[in-house]
Amino acid sequence: MSALSDRINNLSESATIKMAKLGRELAAKGVDVISLSFGEPDFHTPEHIKAAAKQAMDQNFTYYTPVAGYPELRKAIANKLKTENGLDYDPSQIVVSTGAKQAIANTLLSLVNPGEEVIIPTPYWVSYSEVVKLTEGKSVFIDTTVEQNFKITPEQLEAAITPKTKLFMFSSPCNPTGSVYSKEELAGLVKVFEKHPQVYILSDEIYEHINFVDACTSIASFPSVKDRVIIINGFSKAYAMTGWRIGYSASNKEIAAANDKLQGQITSGTCSITQKAGVAACEGGLESVLEMRESFKRRRGIVYDLLKDIPGIKTNLPDGAFYFFPNVTSFFGKSFNGKTINDADELSIFLLEEAHVATVGGDSFGDPKSIRISYAAADDKLIEAMKRIKAALAKLS
Repeated sequence: MSALSDRINNLSESATIKMAKLGRELAAKGVDVISLSFGEPDFHTPEHIKAAAKQAMDQNFTYYTPVAGYPELRKAIANKLKTENGLDYDPSQIVVSTGAKQAIANTLLSLVNPGEEVIIPTPYWVSYSEVVKLTEGKSVFIDTTVEQNFKITPEQLEAAITPKTKLFMFSSPCNPTGSVYSKEELAGLVKVFEKHPQVYILSDEIYEHINFVDACTSIASFPSVKDRVIIINGFSKAYAMTGWRIGYSASNKEIAAANDKLQGQITSGTCSITQKAGVAACEGGLESVLEMRESFKRRRGIVYDLLKDIPGIKTNLPDGAFYFFPNVTSFFGKSFNGKTINDADELSIFLLEEAHVATVGGDSFGDPKSIRISYAAADDKLIEAMKRIKAALAKLS
């Protein structure tokens, strides 16, 4: 009998972390593995941000920080939301956390009671449903397809809401699909939320600056629902700061105070040095961000052209983030060397073993028909990876 709690036994391992681990293990054996499994920019953190961190150390910012973040950083984030997104938030409504993932966990644990429902459009980021499990809530999924660019309709949203619905959570731009909701599409969803004032909205905007359409619209920009919206954002994607571990939430004051209270019992304040780097990121302008975005846009074009050239792959052209999420059902039931591919997870393992390219199967994203391919890698790596994938898939019959 296991000594572990039901809570941990019911929790799944992160699929993205698992595939990255398998890729590293294969690489450790001397295999040339191209990893397209992680959602991590391959750029270095901009110099002005690193310089601010070095200065913070020299000036001895090495002590415990306020749980919700330095006032200077919370003010800088509030100013960012005003100047970049047109949103008014007081610094007291900002809670800085050790990454956007903690900000999401804080919010769900502060809001969702056992048995309450959380609506999640599929495909979704792998941790959404797992954090719902920790709250003992119930995930309610709205399925989408590549044909609808993986975006839900107001009719689908209305049909999913019940008296038990507490929260709707989504990302735009989306991980894993790269889909971006337009202002008009969000307005359609808002009309539904206006009829259901008990439903809160978690808007994960971590990829907002990696978009290839006009500026992303936040659902918090609609006054009728703003007080029910919890914005989740951070520095990892836009500023190539994944290892710094810094994210934040912006919400009404009651939820912000609850997140502060919860975080005070789990991790307390985020790293002091990282917070000073975060201030520099907020105040240093978007030049480096826009340069990285142009690189991602070029890479998107490279991968899209190569994916379209692979028989059996069905994909759309994502509007943001740095992922493709192609439908791969045409390969199900096919075999190679006595192994039959039954689902997307098995296809992902096949590509790792046969093509030495690490991707992630779609099951953990709520869509077992697809795989996620990250194009946050150098151009030559992407070209070689697509070449290997095409050759490996051609072996299936």
